[in-house]
Amino acid sequence: MSMYEHAYLDHAATTPQALAVFVAMQPYCSEHFANPSSIHQSGVATRDAVARARKRVAGVLGCNPDEIIFTSGGTESNNLALAGIAEAHNFKGHIISSAVEHASVLETLKHLERRGVSVTMLAVDEYGRVNPEDVKNAITGDTFLVSIMYANNEIGTIQTISEIGNLVQKKGILMHTDAVQAPGLLPLSVKKLHVDMLSLSGHKFYGPKGVGILYAKRGTLIAPQMRGGGQERGRRSGTENIPGIVGAAVALVHAEQRREKESARLSVLRDWLIKEVTSRIPSAVLTGHPEERLPNSASFCFSGVSGEYVVMRLSERGFDCSSGSACTTGALEPSHVLLACGLDEHTASGSLRVTFGASTTQAQLKQFSSVLVEEVKKYEYILASRLGNE
Repeated sequence: MSMYEHAYLDHAATTPQALAVFVAMQPYCSEHFANPSSIHQSGVATRDAVARARKRVAGVLGCNPDEIIFTSGGTESNNLALAGIAEAHNFKGHIISSAVEHASVLETLKHLERRGVSVTMLAVDEYGRVNPEDVKNAITGDTFLVSIMYANNEIGTIQTISEIGNLVQKKGILMHTDAVQAPGLLPLSVKKLHVDMLSLSGHKFYGPKGVGILYAKRGTLIAPQMRGGGQERGRRSGTENIPGIVGAAVALVHAEQRREKESARLSVLRDWLIKEVTSRIPSAVLTGHPEERLPNSASFCFSGVSGEYVVMRLSERGFDCSSGSACTTGALEPSHVLLACGLDEHTASGSLRVTFGASTTQAQLKQFSSVLVEEVKKYEYILASRLGNE
């Protein structure tokens, strides 16, 4: 039993569902349960609920309601954006992306390459940033899509999406961004970001799991990847997840309403923890951009220290964090993101991601930093003793 109060510090993996979201969803789990495709009054009521949710989401993104597609999550949104556009181009042509994308983008691109699409994976700098000039230089006469994530889920680095999107759109090429980590932390105006498509996932901003959002600009041809009854204007078939859609819309509006104030609060906590860890642990290396990073994200590597060991020890003592993406934490290999940033495998194996949220306090982080220092020093001492006995 830990002597410390439990602290959840893994908000990049998922967030707790907000009470207001749960309350908004309840009627559509029981009283208003009808299929929105039905023409009777009960069906009309749920169809109207979806329309209201679509309008709310569009209000946050600064787009038209008919440009919003509801999906099952960020993974499906990314798959639909990439595979849907590629299929609309008959799997011919060229896509540009980066080496630090989420697995749902990387794996989809591998699949598209097998179908005949040419893919260029751009390298990043030591902070995980894509150089806009590299995007410009990679564009060919066959390029039909560029997909660069808004902010990295592992190291928190924010890309210059507005600049990249502007140059891409001026070339008449479609621009997509995986913005799953952005709601409540970064601006989401699709016009200011210069994107034609943008992916979101409800459970990353205090909404429900199992629901995602894809913004697709009017006129964008997307071949459906879910075929059936033609829901979502024929772009994504399947009976709508009414409670999830309602909840995601409410959560997104709430996240945007508190964004500026909460981002400022979290930035103070982030900067304090980064300074504390790097000053007290000599082997600590900050990963990601030192300034252009998500307000709630602090990520480190401890050379020669097992990241999985540290995460387990922290968990035993009441602190939940991760050693990388929640989607790839079970992998034995070092993070592809850290390797792309130029870290060697030895250093990359000692990664730790700490991501804050609405419940995070300064007191929690003070306790956390003390425990982290203890555990890293303990591991380093044990390792040094073993090496000394060999």
